[in-house]
Amino acid sequence: MTYIHEKPEWPHFEWDSEALAAPLAAVRHREGKHLGRMEALGFNLRAEANLEVLTSEAVTSSAIEGETLNPEEVRSSIALRLGLDAAGLPKAGRKVEGVVEMTLDAVENFEAPLTADRLFGWHAALFPTGRSGMSHIAVGAWRPEEAGPMQVISGPTGREKVHYEAPAAGRLESEMKIFLEWFNLPPVIDPVLKAGIAHFWFVTIHPFEDGNGRIARAIGDMALSQADGTKDRFYSLSSQIEAERREYYLQLEAAQAGNLDITRWLAWFLNCLDHAVRNADIALGAVLRKAKIWEQINRRPVSDRQRTAINRMLDGPGNNMTTSRYAKLTQCSTDTALRDIRELLERGIVVQNSARGRSTSYSLVEPQPMLKTK
Repeated sequence: MTYIHEKPEWPHFEWDSEALAAPLAAVRHREGKHLGRMEALGFNLRAEANLEVLTSEAVTSSAIEGETLNPEEVRSSIALRLGLDAAGLPKAGRKVEGVVEMTLDAVENFEAPLTADRLFGWHAALFPTGRSGMSHIAVGAWRPEEAGPMQVISGPTGREKVHYEAPAAGRLESEMKIFLEWFNLPPVIDPVLKAGIAHFWFVTIHPFEDGNGRIARAIGDMALSQADGTKDRFYSLSSQIEAERREYYLQLEAAQAGNLDITRWLAWFLNCLDHAVRNADIALGAVLRKAKIWEQINRRPVSDRQRTAINRMLDGPGNNMTTSRYAKLTQCSTDTALRDIRELLERGIVVQNSARGRSTSYSLVEPQPMLKTK
């Protein structure tokens, strides 16, 4: 089989701009509305949404490759690096720290050039022990000749099917030089298309012994951050790719065995990105619920004590509040606590639960549904 990188025109990709115009415009419109909505949130809610998405991005990008990370460790590592509260979260291990380092560097430093040395740093962060599983690999360097052909294989031993074979190791220096020069040029195409091309191009070169998929997705996120013009992430493409994993690999395999026209790959990429943005409201449901509740409450602001209690009800398990708990939390008398709660009841912010007597408790009234991005 002749692969795309063996074609004489490589790497001069082509695509049908007219065929991609409508899906590109649609996803850019949806993306812009979603980002505008996120920017309208208060600083704390934006930070919480960013933390949620970055955690999902790191966990699912690894999951696509069969690597399982503890989400709580990932959240802890990201929170600490962003200066957010990580109380009660477990300390992250070396593997998690490395994934987080790469994820954050890609999106927080999206304006910095992408260089071979930077990619070597990402690779070293992913493999802090110098091993992939039980095997030693070249870390922080392009895959060497002695590693043999880089093939994507499936099937039992003796009946393997080769889905793809990457360029030989001797080509990697020049291949990556061309790729990096292209990536760092001022954009002449829409940055979202650039993200799709960069993802495909890098994973097709497959310059490392392992970790190529995760690094390709980090490069794609870097390009999407350039497209959005912000280091905050409010949707996770890797989460959507993980949900469509089978189709993802089928599309890669088809494009890598095809010609230099990658329209079909880019159309799939845009569709996947559109789904990612569309599903962001679901992924950020808790954050958006808080935003809607505070939007309704702030029409007539509450007291500092009431604000403290409401925040605890939003964040805590069960979302219930008793008079004694309110008094202890806000350091006031039980009479004051009862008056505050009655005021919240009258305003329709909380509702009394069914239990009575000493078990009397209150929960937040659910806000009216937020309109979803169309």
